[in-house]
Order: sequence, then C-alpha cells, then structure tokens
Amino acid sequence: MRLTTAQALVCFLSRQWSERDGVERRLIEGCFGIFGHGNVAGVGQALAEQGAGTRSALPYYPARNEQAMVHTAVGYARAANRLSTFACTTSIGPGATNMVTGAALATINRIPVLLLPGDVFATRAAGPVLQELEDPRCYDVTVNDTLRPVSRFFDRINRPEQLPSALLAAMRVLIDPAETGAVTLALPQDVQAEAYDWPDELFRERVWHVPRPVPEPAALARAVRAIESAERPLIVAGGGVRYSEAWEELRCFAERHGIPVGETQAGKGALPHDHPLAVGAIGHTGTEAADTLAREADLVIGVGTRYSDFTTASRTLFGGARFLNVNVTAFDAAKNAGEMLVADAREALLALDAAVGRTVGAAAWRADPEWSARAARLADGWRAEIGRAVGGDELTQPVLLGIVNDVVNDLPEGGVVVNAAGSMPGDLHKLWRAADPEQYHVEYGYSCMGYEIAGGLGVKLARPEREVVVLVGDGSYLMMAQEIATAVQEGVKLVVVLVDNHGFASIGDLSESVGARRLGTAHRLRGKSGELDGDRLPVDLAANAASLGADVLTARDSEGLRAALAHAVAARTTTVVYVEPVPGEGPGAQAWWDVPVAEVSTLPEARAARERYDEHKRDQRLYL
Repeated sequence: MRLTTAQALVCFLSRQWSERDGVERRLIEGCFGIFGHGNVAGVGQALAEQGAGTRSALPYYPARNEQAMVHTAVGYARAANRLSTFACTTSIGPGATNMVTGAALATINRIPVLLLPGDVFATRAAGPVLQELEDPRCYDVTVNDTLRPVSRFFDRINRPEQLPSALLAAMRVLIDPAETGAVTLALPQDVQAEAYDWPDELFRERVWHVPRPVPEPAALARAVRAIESAERPLIVAGGGVRYSEAWEELRCFAERHGIPVGETQAGKGALPHDHPLAVGAIGHTGTEAADTLAREADLVIGVGTRYSDFTTASRTLFGGARFLNVNVTAFDAAKNAGEMLVADAREALLALDAAVGRTVGAAAWRADPEWSARAARLADGWRAEIGRAVGGDELTQPVLLGIVNDVVNDLPEGGVVVNAAGSMPGDLHKLWRAADPEQYHVEYGYSCMGYEIAGGLGVKLARPEREVVVLVGDGSYLMMAQEIATAVQEGVKLVVVLVDNHGFASIGDLSESVGARRLGTAHRLRGKSGELDGDRLPVDLAANAASLGADVLTARDSEGLRAALAHAVAARTTTVVYVEPVPGEGPGAQAWWDVPVAEVSTLPEARAARERYDEHKRDQRLYL
C-alpha cells in the first residue's frame, strides 16, 4: 500500500484497540490538532483525506492552544481509566514546545497521551527552516528534544522505514499501566509527506490487551504476614484503585478486616464518603480523622499511590509505621522502604482478601476492634466538621463548594467535578463528599493552572452521559480559558463555575506564611507608590467568557448560586457561572508541608516563619 508516512500513521492509529476484562474500545479515540507548516501538509493532509465517519477514520478535533489540547487528552484518558486516549498533532517550533507542560502533566500523573509534533527537515535540504533551533554543537538537536525528559517514550522518525517499529513501541507504552505517560513521535515535515510502500499487515486491526498483573506468591506471603502482625493498619487509597476499577474489592477488603481507608487526591471517592471506614483525605490537605490515624498506625497499606509529599506531609505524618505498598509499578511499590507487592490493585486486593487470616485460624483476621471503632468515631466527627464548614450563611469558598457538591450529588446520572490548582484542591480534598468513585477529578500530580477547562472538555468527551462541573479560579482562567470556544464549537456542554478571588489566593496565603508579604499575588494596578497596591484590575471575566461563546450567569449569594447551577445543569450549551466569594476559610491544614523559608531576613514575619519551619523540620524523617 503506497502512502505517505503521515497517511500511514493516521491509518494505523485508526485501527488500534484496547481490551481489558473482555471489553474492547478504541485506543486512539481521535486527534486534536493545530496546524502550521510543520504538519499541515503531512498529518493535516492525511486527516483530511481519510474517509470521515467510518470505523477506519481517526476523528479530528480542533483546539485553541497546544498545551490545552494535551490537557484535554489527559482529561479524556483519566476519565476512561487509561484504556483510551487522544493523539495531539502540532507544527514545529512553538507548537511543539507548547506541549511540554501537558506532557509533563501526563507523565507525572501516569496518564497515556500520544504527541505528534512536527519537526525540521530530516534531509536538512531547507535548513534553517522557519522556527528551527540552530544548535552550533550539532545538527541533530531540535526543540522537540525538550519533550524527551517528560515523555515515557520518545522517537524521531527520520525515515519512513522507522515508522512501524516506533508505532508498535508507542502503543506498548500507552497500554502498559506500569510504564504509561506521554509518548512522543517527532515527525520531520519532509518525512511526513514522503511516500513509501507499506506492508498490508501494518494496517490490520490490532487489539492491545491491558494487563492485570497478579501478585508473585512469595511477595503475597510477605504482605499477608505484614498485615497479620499489625493491630492498627491504615489503607491509603491512591489513583491506582480508580484506574484498576478496584473500588468494590477495596470496600470488601476494608470491611472484612476492619481497616480504615484514607484517600489521596487521585484516590478520592474510592469509598463513599459516608462509609464507616472512610476517614477521608490524608496528608497536608487531609482530614483530622485520617491524619490522626496516620500518626497512630503501625502499618500503612498504600494501594496505588506514589506517596507525594502532600500525602506524607513531607515525611512527617506516618510516625513509626511500616509500609506495605501495593502498586502495579515497582518504582512506587519500593518507596518508603516498604514491603513490595507489585500487582494490579484489583488483583492484589482479591488475593490479599483471600489469604489474610488463613495462617491465624479459621476466622478472618481483623484489625483491633477498638481501632476500627475509633476510626468510625473520628470519621463521624469530621463529617460534622464538613457540615459546619459548608453550611454557613455567607458565600465563602467552602460554602460555595458545598453547594456545588449538593448539586452534583443530586444529579440522576451522576456528575464529575474538575479542578487542578489554587486554593480549591485543598478544600475539595478535605470537604468534598464523593458519592461514587468517578465523581472526583482533581489534577494534583502537576497541579497545573489552566488544566481545568481543557481537562473538563476531555472528561465530557469520555463521559457524555454525566454533567461535568469545572471549578476554576480567576488565576487559572486567565492562563487558559480559550477551550470554552472549542467546547462551544463541538457542542460539548460544560458547566464552568468561575471563582473570582481577584488574584492568586492560595499562593497569597503561602506567601504570607513564609514572610514574602503576598508579593505579586493580587490582581491590582500599580499604584502611585510604585507598588502593585492600586485598584483592582478592571478585567471583566464574565464578559470574556461570553465572548468565547458561553452563556454566562452571575451568582451573588448562596441562593443565587443554587439557582444559577440549576439553570446551568438544565441548559444544553456550555454555561459559565461567575461568582465572587466573600473571604472565609474552611478547616486548616491538618499536617505540615515543607516549603523552605529564608534562613536569614530583615523581615520579622520571615524570621518568625523560619522558627516555625525549623520546628517542623525536626519531625521530618526518612522512612527506613
């Protein structure tokens, strides 16, 4: 079959499928693209030539920003539990480098995306081409090499003959739950347009089987001994529970053995919020219930978590506990000098549930009953604290989140809340009452400002039956709001709650806590003093959202917010609800976070902050 390299690429991608538990779905659901001279005559022409609307077609979707389209692909892949994703094609130069942030986000969060940046001429016949980086040390470095460290697989296709092996390697990484992340195939623009005689076998439909690795017997035996020797075990449920769809197995295991369950950001919703053993968020943004138990536990069973510094409170949280780490990735299973159980989360929980207790008699082993009862009491206390935080009369941020939570939980088909950065992730982690395991979508591996709207678009593409409610602060909105136009163009309905704090609220608080006096964190004009202390910026974010094609409603109080959300949910088009909350904080941090403070300073608040910092540093330890 004689095709250009780009035509062969598109034809191949359209015929790849993933399969897990007997269910098949398209591995590459479609292709986002912004075209320029580096890809318009190659991948762009190939997408235009294919038979639109057929099973063998690769659907094309436009985007407004290259970083944003990678975020959209990530949102889709995460909502699809990593079983399907999108490709993203760009021109050379700034189009390609704009994807670096999105690639880092995908790889850090272990989410599969396929990146297809255009590249300079492989033949060097027309160099330096427009937007080409000239490196005086060598001729084989291009700006696309910035994608190498943030990609799980990277290859440059300098000859058509190299494409088949690169494609097969790319698909392998995309479907491997232990290795997945951003996959980059750099495509020199002349090679994209070059014709080649391809073997028919390259284009047959392929089904890539997503594995569920089972525990190795000796490792399982060690894990069982670790559990049976514990009296006060605590489960930390991470994103691996969600991607493995292991929430039912987690519930059964926790109930049978009386083990309380704390949740990371990625694992939130692993148990329903009102389950007696669900003690909520854990770590720096954790609940008093979960963090109290973390300090007292003698065994921490991490299921599908990578133990970020927020989860461990910068290694100050877990007292003298031992670790048992269940993870499909050995790299994460080995953390904190833990006992390693390298396996799929669902398969591991099933195996542990069947094995625990066999060596200590006929009755299934259970944690100390007082430990389980104490966990239930602490969880009840925290649920009461949530009620107080979200039940105020004024429209503070916690009250706002509580109202959104009520609306989402009342949706008959379920909903999804999407957020990523600023002060809201911390409040959401502590206060959100997740009714089901797929309701909560907070990107907190990279915590990338600007992810929210683009990521929400991806979630909605993956889950069209659910209402997708995007929570975005004004700082993130000003960085990346333009995918509202893409949602409007594609008829993909979002509900966007735009929370205007007139600055960077989260970093403002952090700045004050380390003695940096909130420098640069408020959206204000430069005043007569020469400082940024003038009037608020005269920026109308509601008008901006309307200019992008969204319907816009303004909510000025709690009653108005409920009415606006009801209208937005009932609407058929993307609707932005603009809110200016009044100042007011929810429950504070229950554990520390290591942000270094100036060791010497002339500012008294900085010196005081350093004293507090030194006190906390004394509690930090290596988990050995």
